[in-house]
Amino acid sequence: MLAIDSIHGKKKAVKEAVMANLSIRKLDDSVYERLQILAQEHAISMEEEVRQIIYKAVGTPVKMTDLIRECFGPKNGIDLEIVNERKPHEPMDFS
Repeated sequence: MLAIDSIHGKKKAVKEAVMANLSIRKLDDSVYERLQILAQEHAISMEEEVRQIIYKAVGTPVKMTDLIRECFGPKNGIDLEIVNERKPHEPMDFS
């Protein structure tokens, strides 16, 4: 989708990000109320609360290095030295 963006009187076409919408029906009242409470506790809208829950549930998986740092890093008293095991290869000699 393209929109017209007017900056300093000049018009240029800009690409808008297209995002999906989701509607949820037949949600138990108790779940709805709990979502409201969580949103209030986090000082965000209920829509944003649900969005964050969905991102956590199906978003990008946790990287192993991030998980290791979380479990064994400075927060837990262990100073990890991150070593890059991949070393550049030696170029082939054609002489």
